[in-house]
Amino acid sequence: MSSDYARVSPHEQNLALQPDALTHAGCHKSIVDRGSGTVAERPGRATIQELLRAGDTLGVWRLERLGRSSKDLIPWVSWLEHDGIGLKSRQEVIATPSPSGKLPFHIFAALAEFARQLIQERTPAGLRAARARGRGGGRPKALAASTRQRAVQLYQEKRLTVQESCAMRGISKPTLDAYVRQAQSSS
Repeated sequence: MSSDYARVSPHEQNLALQPDALTHAGCHKSIVDRGSGTVAERPGRATIQELLRAGDTLGVWRLERLGRSSKDLIPWVSWLEHDGIGLKSRQEVIATPSPSGKLPFHIFAALAEFARQLIQERTPAGLRAARARGRGGGRPKALAASTRQRAVQLYQEKRLTVQESCAMRGISKPTLDAYVRQAQSSS
């Protein structure tokens, strides 16, 4: 039996890409997690561990979908190997049941971790460069400064409920809370 695991990032455009590719490759059962690879708790991975038995093969579209670092991937492969379960990565063409499949696995796991570390290094550097050019990071403010002040004033005077104030301005409660905190810290 072959069971496949896919993790779809929240911002990924084509949500069907991985499950479709795995089904086309002959997968009998696909489990899909939706969320960032940096989140440790993934219910789909727990489900796939319960489903797999000795002699089965776990298929993934890419290794990075199963884990983003060697630290995350190697325990998975150890668990699979210990329980007599194979691992096949469709994009990297890795099959761990053979010794020749284990070497590429470790190489690709190290490369995936290296890529993640590069992204972590480049993000703050890019933000610093943008700030040096006068551009701030993060989302633009939802409201103009005068409208923010008015929203905070109405909140503090308790003329409107929080929900009414947020609905009137098209903002969320956490956004209004942030405006109130900002006004209090600048006072």
